Amino acid sequence: MSINKLKIGVIGAGSISDMHFESYVKQADAELVAVCDLNRQRAEDKAAKYNVELIYTDYRELLANPEVDAVSICTWNNTHAEISIAALRAGKHVLVEKPLCKTVEEAERIQEAVRETGKILQVGFVRRYDTNAQLVKRFIDNGDLGELYYAKASCLRRLGNPGGWFADTERSGGGPLIDIGVHVIDLCWYLMGRPKPVSVSGHTYNKLGNRANVRNLSFYKAADYNVDLNTVEDMANALIRFENGASLMVDVSFTLHAKKDEIAVKLYGDKGGVELEPELVLVTEMLDTILNVSPQTDSKSINITEAFSQEISHFLSCCRTGNSPISPVEDGLTMMKILCGIYESAAKGQEIRL
Repeated sequence: MSINKLKIGVIGAGSISDMHFESYVKQADAELVAVCDLNRQRAEDKAAKYNVELIYTDYRELLANPEVDAVSICTWNNTHAEISIAALRAGKHVLVEKPLCKTVEEAERIQEAVRETGKILQVGFVRRYDTNAQLVKRFIDNGDLGELYYAKASCLRRLGNPGGWFADTERSGGGPLIDIGVHVIDLCWYLMGRPKPVSVSGHTYNKLGNRANVRNLSFYKAADYNVDLNTVEDMANALIRFENGASLMVDVSFTLHAKKDEIAVKLYGDKGGVELEPELVLVTEMLDTILNVSPQTDSKSINITEAFSQEISHFLSCCRTGNSPISPVEDGLTMMKILCGIYESAAKGQEIRL
């Protein structure tokens, strides 16, 4: 039986777009038909690699094509709101990379456009779609960890400022907090049951710069890497308080005088605890004895390729059924309130009520 495939356009052909392209290619009910990038050569390269017919350098022209049913937006953060709203109003479903945008006001405008158009908008909180994360959510929903009252998340790079647009606050909205911190903050918040955040207290530090002088240790560099451009923080930390009394501690860095890179995601409940990163482990009690339980899974940490594939599959399903995605625009808005609140707290040197 033939499948009526959803026709997909990808806007933004930078490095993260490969995860989208590769995931769409795997889906039997999707067909990649268009790619758009300001850099035509980059768009042509992706079109050749993934057998995409239509090439654009202006996203408006792509959105004007009635054949396109849905788009992935993989552009600079400062364009997410503009392109998302235009896509929704052009009748397209939208999967937009995290963060949703740069400001709370932009997020509110996107949410309003979703309500006006009735189209699907899914925020690219890819860690929610990881198999281990979904397994842990089932344990939590089953009551195995009890009431979750504290979480701790770290994503520390000793040397890892990608430079380029990532290091330009005008385009990115910030540094490690909004780029990689958003992933671990969102994952904890999602697994905690998405309690309402009420206040944040944060610090940001600009002490080390991009450390382009460092030799003998390589790191990922953006296509537009510029050694002289760096207007984002090196490191950020924050305490987030929730209405139900729970709290979340987070620290993230692009660069830090640390022995090694670290990632940690830990949640604590009154019946048990769990660590998703760096390795999946549950902590519980049986017969008055504390047990560390290691679930038998294919991956001890996130399988990022599989997570993206499951994210794309979920998006396509929502486009077809009209069901709300598990990372809806409302969650993108709440995350912007948290992130912008942390930056405001750091700037003012005081706790911010949300």
